[in-house]
Amino acid sequence: MRKKQLFSKKIWLFILIYFIKTAASAQMSLVGQIRTRTEVRDGLGNLAPIGAKTAAFTSQRTRLTFGYKWDRVIFTTSVQDVRVWGQDASSISNADGSRLMVHEANAELILANSVDTTIKFRPIQNLSLKIGRQELVYDDVRLLGNLDWLQQARRFDAAIFKAQHMGWLLDFGGGFNQNSDGFGVNGTYYTAGNAPTTALSNKNVTLAIPAGFIPTAGKNGALVLATPLSTNGQNQQFKSFQMAYLTRKFKQTKLSALFFKDDFSKYVSDSLGNATQGYVYGRRYNQAGVNSRMTYGLMANNQFGNASSFFGKVSTQAWFYAQSGKDRDGLSIKNAYHYGAFATMQKGKWSFGPGYEVLTGNNGQKVVAGQTSKFDPLYGTPHKHWGYMDYFYVGTGSPAGGLKDAYLKLKYVNKIFTFTADGHYFSLAAPTINKLDGASKLLNSKLGSEIDLVGQVAMNKFTTLELGYSIMKGSNSLEYVKSNTMDKTKKTGNWAYLMLNIRPDFFYTKPVAIKQ
Repeated sequence: MRKKQLFSKKIWLFILIYFIKTAASAQMSLVGQIRTRTEVRDGLGNLAPIGAKTAAFTSQRTRLTFGYKWDRVIFTTSVQDVRVWGQDASSISNADGSRLMVHEANAELILANSVDTTIKFRPIQNLSLKIGRQELVYDDVRLLGNLDWLQQARRFDAAIFKAQHMGWLLDFGGGFNQNSDGFGVNGTYYTAGNAPTTALSNKNVTLAIPAGFIPTAGKNGALVLATPLSTNGQNQQFKSFQMAYLTRKFKQTKLSALFFKDDFSKYVSDSLGNATQGYVYGRRYNQAGVNSRMTYGLMANNQFGNASSFFGKVSTQAWFYAQSGKDRDGLSIKNAYHYGAFATMQKGKWSFGPGYEVLTGNNGQKVVAGQTSKFDPLYGTPHKHWGYMDYFYVGTGSPAGGLKDAYLKLKYVNKIFTFTADGHYFSLAAPTINKLDGASKLLNSKLGSEIDLVGQVAMNKFTTLELGYSIMKGSNSLEYVKSNTMDKTKKTGNWAYLMLNIRPDFFYTKPVAIKQ
């Protein structure tokens, strides 16, 4: 018995020594985050109805990210919990469920590395495969981003090859979505996993929703799909995607090209129920084939000048993207574009710059059956680009006539304090018809003006405190394209928040001052 115990101790000692040796030769990281955000909303995302009361709440994200890096493997796991304060009772039952989720869980395998002599396959300087649940963050997150402002954030299940050679960077790969392992199921028909399981009929009866059916209207024709099913808050997640991203920096100019193809399961309009119970209308995703949408374009970033020159350091950005193929509803995409430019002049601690961009929409005077010209900005971070109040290209919807955005941005930065002030003037990109009064008059193209003010203080290395205030001066046109009503909402929206972001690095070692 003693020999077995001694042998067991030696085994555990060997494992411990091996782990310590491995840890010493590898790089490990462990970063936590608690981010609370208290918001006061009165017209965020949409103009509030007349007489509506102001809302207030606090949300919290708790996240723990573990990273491990060795010669040929980079491993990342990120677990997070997102909830609103008070959303759960102080004592909950098992039936209440959990909001704990895996935000990231991926590994990156190094397939080729020109500086690693132990790898015989070295046709290029570096080649790796990143596989698993991961964030896709490219350029200014205009089309592909992690949506970090949203507490839930955004992630993709994907496999991405990453190649680097002679200054060129190429990422290419894709993902294939399914919400079951297919056991006992034929085909690969797909609906997002968070589709509702019950819905109210037009006779106020709760009906069970079978798999593969997404309700769109029930009681009194009202929308019953309260939970967004796609990463852009729309009612359909993509079935699969394929992408390629190529970039190269030439001195002070960076050029990048993006191709992204997302495929959506086809559907047919259908209903559930009977004359006694009433009906729930929706879409049944049990059709063969997919609707494929292609998005492609270029972005250029350039810098010139310096802090001592008259204009200071100047940065410019310009982009052009187009879409073709078919959208998620099977409409043929014609003449859909997104283009714009932005310039920033930085002098000392201040920076300032104007910008202008266009996302095309449908011309209400030239409607073509089966076609759309509305550009969809994919899976980026709308909050960063089209106003902090999230009126456009988020879960609250966006104008069918597209969007023009003329803006000015001001920023001040010192060691512990940052202040930004953004001003936007929003208008329709294409003529839009007002169909409410029967006269079919054109809407005024002006949607509204928004001002966003944000101040941030660095309290210590791991903690920031942020205070923001935004105001939207909207118009009847904004009310119509967002709510399909006129003169039924307040025309001024207000929003304020206070956010505390604590993000400790548990392996961080504070530098020790050396006395001379």
